[in-house]
Amino acid sequence: MSAEASGPAAAEAPSLEVPKPSGFEPGSAAYGLKPLTTNSKYVKLNVGGSLHYTTLRTLTGQDTMLKAMFSGRAEVLTDAGGWVLIDRSGRHFGTILNYLRDGSVPLPESTRELGELLGEARYYLVQGLIEDCQLALQQKRENLSPLCLIPTVTSPREEQQLLASTSKPVVKLLHNRSNNKYSYTSTSDDNLLKNIELFDKLALRFHGRLLFLKDVLGDEICCWSFYGQGRKIAEVCCTSIVYATEKKQTKILPEHCKRLEIKVNKMLSKVQALCHDVWPLKILSAWSLLTLT
Repeated sequence: MSAEASGPAAAEAPSLEVPKPSGFEPGSAAYGLKPLTTNSKYVKLNVGGSLHYTTLRTLTGQDTMLKAMFSGRAEVLTDAGGWVLIDRSGRHFGTILNYLRDGSVPLPESTRELGELLGEARYYLVQGLIEDCQLALQQKRENLSPLCLIPTVTSPREEQQLLASTSKPVVKLLHNRSNNKYSYTSTSDDNLLKNIELFDKLALRFHGRLLFLKDVLGDEICCWSFYGQGRKIAEVCCTSIVYATEKKQTKILPEHCKRLEIKVNKMLSKVQALCHDVWPLKILSAWSLLTLT
């Protein structure tokens, strides 16, 4: 004998239905989204979690991507709360809106933030703001101060002004190859270049603590001068006259560490003897410390 459920019992069996998500509208692109009503004067925007409240007039006032979105030519979907979602970082969106309202905005001082704002302006096709950001970035590049600036002395008066205008110790290299009435020895050109290269290396390393000057108009051919508090402390001339078989020759010496060490030690009694094979980095470091105190 088979058992069957009675009619009334079957009729009372509960019906299981999955509830629809809040805000679901048939035909919408996704759950919780519905078309923005065309008669809305105000728009609520959720840009990457940053909430903004503005008008259709602001969004459609300039020929931008936002105008294309909200001019009615394309369907714009909102969530259950009426917020239009734009999948973009909202960090600079307030600046974008202010530009659309006023036609101009104060730009960030930071080069990084300027670049970020430029990227957002390009995304939303705000041409005026793109041009403003590009111009500001170009001006920042042009006004960038050089890391290591080495003045070239053009007159004794200018040299005195430079020495008086700084509280830093000063290192000056005078090199004037044409200031010579004799021929040069075979190694002089190489040694002159060694002095110039050494000067450039020192300037790159110590430019934050010392002022470096170049002089190409002086009476010497190759000469180092050291100044502290506006007065000359030491000088090392790297040229000498040598007698060949038939004529005199001018010889330019390479940066001779021991000779310079002796010169500076005579002027600065506090500088202890330094190992000559590591001059001039140690000698200049010690000399700058002494003249700064």
